[in-house]
Amino acid sequence: MRAERLYEQAQHDLRAMNDHLRAHAFELSGQVIAQRKELGEIKRHADKLEDVNSQVSQDLQLAHFEIDRANLRLREAIDTLQDGFALFDAEQALILANKAYLSVFHNFSEVRPGIRYARLLEVCAHEKLVELGDLSPDEWVFKMLGRLYQPQIQPIELHFTTGVSVRLTDRRVANGDYVSLVSNITDSLRYQAELRDAQTRAEAAVQAKSAFLANMSHEIRTPMNGVVGMAELLTETALDDEQRGYAQTIISSGQALVSIINDILDFSKMDAGKVPLNPTVFDLEKTIHEVLSLLAPTARNKHIELILDYDIFLPAHLMADYGRIRQILTNLVGNAIKLTETGYILVRAVGIGTSGTGHIVTITVEDTGIGIDPEDQGRIFTEFSQVEQTARRRYEGTGLGLAITQRIVTQMGGNIWVDSEPGVGSCFGFTLDLATAHDMPAPEAQELPQDCRSVLLVSDHLISRDILARHLKTLSVNVMSATRKDTVRRHIATSPPDFAIIDQDLTESDPRVVMDKLVERCPATRIVLLCSNLSEIKPDIERHKVFAALRKPVIWRDLLAALQKPATRSISVPEPKGQERVIRPAMRKLRVLYAEDNKVNRLVFTKMLKNMDIELHIAENGRIAVELFNRLAPDIVFMDVSMPEMDGREATHHIRATPAGKTVPIIALTAHALQEEIAHMLEAGMNAMLSKPLKKSELTAALRDHAPPEFTFPED
Repeated sequence: MRAERLYEQAQHDLRAMNDHLRAHAFELSGQVIAQRKELGEIKRHADKLEDVNSQVSQDLQLAHFEIDRANLRLREAIDTLQDGFALFDAEQALILANKAYLSVFHNFSEVRPGIRYARLLEVCAHEKLVELGDLSPDEWVFKMLGRLYQPQIQPIELHFTTGVSVRLTDRRVANGDYVSLVSNITDSLRYQAELRDAQTRAEAAVQAKSAFLANMSHEIRTPMNGVVGMAELLTETALDDEQRGYAQTIISSGQALVSIINDILDFSKMDAGKVPLNPTVFDLEKTIHEVLSLLAPTARNKHIELILDYDIFLPAHLMADYGRIRQILTNLVGNAIKLTETGYILVRAVGIGTSGTGHIVTITVEDTGIGIDPEDQGRIFTEFSQVEQTARRRYEGTGLGLAITQRIVTQMGGNIWVDSEPGVGSCFGFTLDLATAHDMPAPEAQELPQDCRSVLLVSDHLISRDILARHLKTLSVNVMSATRKDTVRRHIATSPPDFAIIDQDLTESDPRVVMDKLVERCPATRIVLLCSNLSEIKPDIERHKVFAALRKPVIWRDLLAALQKPATRSISVPEPKGQERVIRPAMRKLRVLYAEDNKVNRLVFTKMLKNMDIELHIAENGRIAVELFNRLAPDIVFMDVSMPEMDGREATHHIRATPAGKTVPIIALTAHALQEEIAHMLEAGMNAMLSKPLKKSELTAALRDHAPPEFTFPED
């Protein structure tokens, strides 16, 4: 039984052990299954990695292929460049270079990748590949290497002994490498040399053209002086109306020809770019008035009213080229008079703002002429262009005036425009930035006398009347306006004015009748007469005891000056501002020396002065003029510029070197009207210039302005 129990116990233990082994076997089986599954996953992942590795390897091979192909393309592209290209590393060793860069070194086998930049320079210098100038080879290499260590490597031009010129440009990149570019400039330098030669030839041609035009101007003006001068003298003789008309036609035709010559000369100088500007201090209002006064006789003959409207708030003194401003205004106003048959021409100057240096001024010239069609307005500023282009046009001229005017305005930094309507009129305007002359004294305050509280304006021209009324009202003056004598009668009956400003050119009333009424009913009213022609109304001025008479167009300052005169009954005409001349009676005749080589010009000059109380001496050239001056000591000298043996400038130099010649007035007479010629004359010591053909009025004005004070000459 013990054995049985032991046997049972052994069986029980064996069963337990089997159960344990079975459970362990199951556990191992699960582990094996899990490991087998994991191994499968690993194997599948390995298969995937093997596929990826294969793809990466293929991509890497493809990338290497693309890189090699890109490098090949880059090299081929660099080799096709006409300019040289090279790349150096931070140690200045050559990495790569194209054929153009290496072409100058084809005989030197050492020039290949790896060569140093310094060695390349030594090859160029010591093998005489480059022109070194005054430097030795070592000095040149040292200079070229020094460039690379500058903060900014400057380009440099190199000239090879083969005749090739290049511009070498080196650049330092971020990683320390150097890029070197060599541009072939041989053709550019040759082209520049050709351009310089062409420019030299063109300048020579321009100078030749200018000299030709100046000489032609002189040659044409000299006989024109005889034609116009003798025709002027002819009009002073006893002629019937028909003969006088012929003489006037000769004068006007000659003056038109001279005007055409001036236009062509001006245009040729501007075309060559040789019109310098000479800014000076000038009075803009006075300048405009001078131009209008100069053109007033022509306008008066056509019964055209000239009106000036000047901004009273503009400064009295400005800076600009006074001569060019006059030229612009003369062209615009002259054109307006030519193209206007009836009505008015209004010149208005307005300040439209300030700039850093002065005032921005707009000047407009408005007329009531024929107007300009819209399709023609775009080309009127072009050369040789006119409003009427047909062969039957009514208005003569070169068609250069407006082109010259536009060039002058543009050169002065301004702009010019036109606004026009056919049959109504035109308005030409230009704007300039004019500097203010700060060192000039401030103008006197504009004031009226205390007894000027009311003014009667008698004028049937609305614009000019409104301009005067506006200026007077700014000074708190009560202004009454009238156009007819009955309106005047009504005004003076209710409120007699302190002053009456009457326009001579009344169309609906006779100014004499108006003045009669004023003298009769308002004897205390002072009459100011605005005259277009003083000589025509001088008897009425005396008869009506006119307080002041002013020439039209009147400027505000002259009107103020006239109103401020003491209340006397003698006529008062404003004198030019400046130092008053002390008039002393002359004990002898004015001694005049005239130097001129042309017989016709001498005859014209002599005849123009024949009725004057002068002692005239004539010299046929500059040498004789100097001799006569030393012997006669004349009071004034008229000196022709172009003369044989000794010209006028040299003669003036000799006269100025004498004690008596330091102060004597010397007036240049010339057929050269170019600006630089005028400058040369003034530099030679001449006081003024008269341009041929001479006008008697200009000649007598020169005598009046430059003769000693004890000699007086009446105005024309």
